[in-house]
Amino acid sequence: MMVLTVLDGAPARFNELKRQLQGISQKSLSMTLRRLERNGLVTRKVLMGTPVGVEYTLSPLGATLLEPMRALYRWTYEKMDEVEAARAAFDAIAA
Repeated sequence: MMVLTVLDGAPARFNELKRQLQGISQKSLSMTLRRLERNGLVTRKVLMGTPVGVEYTLSPLGATLLEPMRALYRWTYEKMDEVEAARAAFDAIAA
């Protein structure tokens, strides 16, 4: 979800994505991008130059996920107090 959010609005090169997704390892980002590309959510374009670069873009299919992701984020934000209360109640019983 984080990669798709970063790609919303503009293509990005690998290192730009890595900088924006602080804490993600190069291997993890590479594997995630490969899965997203395989599933048709992201497109990959090789940029000829010195050095050769790669640019990732949200595909039309990937763009259809943005609204449901935003809805999930809104729900999470709006319900966080209830989620925290449920956690506290569970932890109190489990302790």
